[in-house]
Amino acid sequence: MIKEGRKAPAFNLPSSTGDKLSLQDLAGKYVIVYFYPRDNTPGCTTEANDFNKALRKIKARDAVVIGVSKDSIESHCKFADKYKLKFPLLSDPDGKMLEKYDAWGEKNMYGKKSMGIIRSTVLIGPDGKVIKHFPKVKVKGHVEAVIEALNDARCD
Repeated sequence: MIKEGRKAPAFNLPSSTGDKLSLQDLAGKYVIVYFYPRDNTPGCTTEANDFNKALRKIKARDAVVIGVSKDSIESHCKFADKYKLKFPLLSDPDGKMLEKYDAWGEKNMYGKKSMGIIRSTVLIGPDGKVIKHFPKVKVKGHVEAVIEALNDARCD
């Protein structure tokens, strides 16, 4: 369960960069972890491209971006290459990280209920604590909201 002010759940997953990536590896940095349903779908592509375009602003604030879905590393690599993404995509095929981060649950699409990845984002501070949880994200304007939360956190 994700709670603002509490320690973010640990993770250690394969990355599109070729190695595993853990939260511990990122200690001392702000970490933006965004969860998305699937590589190469319209909303997910827009969100990835929006984060990619904002990367300079994000890095200037001593922060990193990580995308997470159930897609395979092979799929992530093709997606990252196709759109020249400059941040890692993690593969969580068994959904353990998704569950720990409240990014897996019931979805309602066109009146049909199913279980799936809930598009959401978690901003983690350099101390490993959750600063902000964005549940049920709408893609348009989301990256700007994350940067605003990052700015607010850096001013506190």
